Amino acid sequence: MMNPLLSFGSLPLFDQIAPTHVEPAIDTLLAQANVALEQVTAADFPAEWNAIARTLDVATEKLGMAWGAVNHLNSVADTPELRAAYNAALPKVTEFWTRLGADERLYAKYKAIDAGSLNAEQQQALKNAKRNFVLGGAELTGDARTRFAEIQEKQAELSQKFSENTLDATDAFAYFATEEEIAGIPQDVLQTARAAAQAEGKEGYKLTLKMPCYLPVMQFAKSSALRQTLYRAYVTRASDQAAPDSLKFDNSAIIASILALRKEEATLLGYPNFAAVSLVPKMADSPETVIRFLRDLASKARPFAEKDLADLRAFAREQLGLEDPQAWDWPFVSEKLKEARYAFSEQEVKQYFTAPKVLAGLFKIVETLFDVEIQTDQAPVWNSGVQFYRLERNTPQGKVLVGQFYLDPAARSGKRGGAWMDDVRTRWLRADSGVLQTPVAHLVCNFAEGVEGKPALLTHDDVTTLFHEFGHGIHHLLTQVNERDVSGISGVEWDAVELPSQFMENFCWEWSVLQHMTAHVDTGAPLPRTLFDKMLAAKNFQSGMQTLRQIEFSLFDMLLHAEHDPAQDLMPLLNQVRQEVAVLLPPAWSRTAHTFSHIFAGGYAAGYYSYKWAEVLSADAYAAFEETAAPDGSPNVQTGIRFREAILEAGGSRPAMESFKAFRGREPSLDALLRHQGMAA
Repeated sequence: MMNPLLSFGSLPLFDQIAPTHVEPAIDTLLAQANVALEQVTAADFPAEWNAIARTLDVATEKLGMAWGAVNHLNSVADTPELRAAYNAALPKVTEFWTRLGADERLYAKYKAIDAGSLNAEQQQALKNAKRNFVLGGAELTGDARTRFAEIQEKQAELSQKFSENTLDATDAFAYFATEEEIAGIPQDVLQTARAAAQAEGKEGYKLTLKMPCYLPVMQFAKSSALRQTLYRAYVTRASDQAAPDSLKFDNSAIIASILALRKEEATLLGYPNFAAVSLVPKMADSPETVIRFLRDLASKARPFAEKDLADLRAFAREQLGLEDPQAWDWPFVSEKLKEARYAFSEQEVKQYFTAPKVLAGLFKIVETLFDVEIQTDQAPVWNSGVQFYRLERNTPQGKVLVGQFYLDPAARSGKRGGAWMDDVRTRWLRADSGVLQTPVAHLVCNFAEGVEGKPALLTHDDVTTLFHEFGHGIHHLLTQVNERDVSGISGVEWDAVELPSQFMENFCWEWSVLQHMTAHVDTGAPLPRTLFDKMLAAKNFQSGMQTLRQIEFSLFDMLLHAEHDPAQDLMPLLNQVRQEVAVLLPPAWSRTAHTFSHIFAGGYAAGYYSYKWAEVLSADAYAAFEETAAPDGSPNVQTGIRFREAILEAGGSRPAMESFKAFRGREPSLDALLRHQGMAA
C-alpha cells in the first residue's frame, strides 16, 4: 500500500496519514533530497537558477510538504504515537535543512549565477538565498561549522519540547467547580463544562485553562476564589511555580538552554547578540531602532494607560467594594466597568455572532474587495470539523483557480492553543513541468464549539482573530508571483508579515461590514445598530493598557536577545521591563515567560515587536480605505484592488517598504495607529 506521505498528486491525504508512515516517508524523501543536492553541487552542473530549481527545489519541496503535513498534524491532532514519530524524525529533518543552508558548494553555485539572466522575482530570491547562506553558516569552517549544525539540531529539539510542555501543562489542569462556585459564568460555557465533567463520570463543572473556558471564567465568575484558582494555574503553567504534579512540565531549563544556544549561534556568525542576527532579514535595521520605537510608543500610550487604571480602581472601590483588587480580579472588574459604562456585555454581543454567519460575512468582504469568489471544496481532512474552500477569479477565459484553504476553527484536546496561518504549498511556476502550481493554506483557530445543536458562538475578539488569520491567508493565496521563494508570504520581512492580517481586523469595526455577518442565535435578528454603537464606543476601552502590555512582551523579547546573559535568571529582566512599562504588576510568582511560545517555539525570537511595527503599517494602509469610503461607510473597491495589487499580489518579490509606498505613495506614519486606538494627542 502506498505511503500517503509520498503521494504528491494534489493535496495531503490527511485522513490516511498514520504515525507509522512518518519515518519511512521522511527517510525516503531525505535520501532523494540528498541525491539532488549532490547532483547540483557537482563541478559540471551548470550554475543556472532554473537548472538548480528543476533538480534541488523539486526534491526539497516534496520533503517540505511531507514534513509540513506531519508538523501540522502534530499541532492539531497530537497523540502519543504521532508525537513519538515526529520527535524521532525531527533531528534528521533539522540536520538536512541545516546542512543544506550551510553547504559551501551550493553557496558557490548560487554566487556564480549570472543575476542579469534572471527576472526581477528571481533576482530578489537569489539575493535572499545568498543572505540566508551567510546566516545559515555557509561561510563557517571546521569546528565552527560542526558546532553551528549541532546548535540548530538542539534548538529544534528544545523548541519542540517547550511546545509539548506548554500543551501538556495546559491539558493537565482541570478544576471541578460546584454549583455554588459557578455564579456569573455564561450558560454556554457551563453547558460545555458540565458535559465535560459528565463524560468523565464526575460531578460539577470541568473548568480548564483552554481559552474558550479560561477567559469567560476570569471575566464573569463572581467567585474571586475560583478566579484565583484558575489564574494561578494559568500564569504558572510549565514553570517552577506550578502545582507539584505539574512540575514535570517546567520549561525553566529549556528556556536557559535555548537562550544560550542562540547567543552562541550569534557569536559564531560574528554578531554581538541574537537580536542582531534576527533583524538581518527584517525591516528594522538594529535592536536599538526597535527598542527606541517601543519606548517612544510606550511614552505616548502611558498617560492613557494610567487613566485606564485609575478608572478601574475607582470603579472597583465604589461599585464592587474592592479596595485592593488582585491580579485575578482585574478581568472581572474590567468586564463589569465595560458593562456599566457602555451598557452591554461580551455575552450579549456573542449571541449575534454565529460562526456560519460570521464566515459568510468575512467571505463577502473578501470577495467584494479583492475580486474573487470563495466556494466550498473537497479535500481529505484530519477532523470532521475542518472545512475546505477554493478561491476563484473570473477572467475572459472563464473561472480560474487562485488558491485553496483549510479552516479548522474549534478548540479540542490535543490541539495547541492560539490561532495561526500556515502554508501547505506555495504558488510556483514549476521548474520541472512548467505548470503553474496554485497556493494552499491552513487557517487554524481555537473557538468554542456550539452547544445543544446550536451553531458555535464567537465573541467579537474571536471574530477579529478570524479576520486576522484570514488576512495572512489572502497574503499567501492572492499572490501573483511565480517564483516559489518570494511568492505569497515567502520572503516577506517578518516585521511586515502582519500587515495584511492586522489590516483585515479593521473591518470588524465597520457597520457596513458587520451588519451582513450577524444573526441572533435564537431569533435570527441582526445586530441592532444601538448595540454596535455601544461596541464602537467601547472599542478603545483600555487601549492604553493593552498597548503597554504588547510593548512589555516586545521589549522583554528584544532585551532578552540583545542584552541578557543566558546564564542568569530571566525574571529580574522581566520585572525590570514591567517596572519601566507596565501600570499593573502581576504577583511575584507569575511565570508568563514560561509559556511565551511565540519566542521560544514559534519563530518570533527578537521579533515579537513586529506585531506593533506592522500595526503602524496596517493602520496607515487602512486609513486609505477610510479616506475613500462611500457615504454609508462601504469600502471603496478600487482602493481594495490597489491594495491587492501593491501588497498582496507582490508577496515577497520586493522589499515591504517598496510595496507599502506603491500603495500609499509615501512612507508610513504613526498617526493613524494612535488615532485608531483613541490615543491621538
